[in-house]
Amino acid sequence: MPHDHSHSHAGHDHGAGGHHHGPADLENVGRSFGWGIALNLAFVAAEATGGWWANSSALLSDAGHNLSDVLSLALAWGAMLIGKRPSSARYTYGFKGLSIQAALLNAALLYLALGVILWETIDHLRHPAPVNGQLVMLLAGAGIVVNGFTAWLFSRGQQGDVNVRGAYLHMLTDALVSVGVVVGGALVYFTGWLWLDPAISFVILAIVGVSSWGLLRETVQLSLQAVPTGIDPAAVRQFLLTQPGVTGVHDLHIWPLSTRDTALTAHLVRPSGTDSHFLHDLQHRIQDEFNIGHITVQIEPGACTHESCDAAHP
Repeated sequence: MPHDHSHSHAGHDHGAGGHHHGPADLENVGRSFGWGIALNLAFVAAEATGGWWANSSALLSDAGHNLSDVLSLALAWGAMLIGKRPSSARYTYGFKGLSIQAALLNAALLYLALGVILWETIDHLRHPAPVNGQLVMLLAGAGIVVNGFTAWLFSRGQQGDVNVRGAYLHMLTDALVSVGVVVGGALVYFTGWLWLDPAISFVILAIVGVSSWGLLRETVQLSLQAVPTGIDPAAVRQFLLTQPGVTGVHDLHIWPLSTRDTALTAHLVRPSGTDSHFLHDLQHRIQDEFNIGHITVQIEPGACTHESCDAAHP
């Protein structure tokens, strides 16, 4: 049986979740990573120095946590930069898949950081110790500004890229923890109740842990090449079945090439065969309807005999 193949590779990027990203967006995200790394490195140095001066194990521990966040930002940025390298004879899709691996690792690091903070919070609750509350509040307030501003830098790009979303949630987590440190430090300073600081930390950790669960779930799905969030495979199949002359669809596969790019392959049963106009129109409609930029379609002019073939309704 003869087959016709059609391949389409869009000249622009599409988000795995259905969001468009052009070169300007990628450049903005790159600048966000650069600013985020520089600001947080400076803050880590200030926090470590202040923690040593104030005799605050909490600040020293948080400085170590913030340093791990800097490493996470560098990991995500590095994956994005390497992903821009062209494809080769062996790596035919290039290195875009690194963004998925980086997103998965960052999601795991986020929960690891939450676990470390939880352990420290429990220890502080069991063994409360007086510290220089004013200096702690001052540095934690600076942390709100630095981490909040960094999270804002990623707030736009995180909607269409789980790799950027991981960086966004890391920074947002740090900002919220800093809020808890300021509030807890102020309450302890004025009331002397040392247990208030870890109690507030428990609440913040619970909120961040629940809100970040979707990120971990989505990155695991992407690593397993599941259909990206935002694309309904049933809707794609139904769309293909409604195309002119198509009587069946089988071997439909939709998977992420990266956190921004999605690929599709499908076999279409079309007794009348194919033509360049049909394929060209089909490719552009799939890109417009579902933001899938890498498309391979095989046309089968015979009957729908494949065991997984879904026939079009008359």
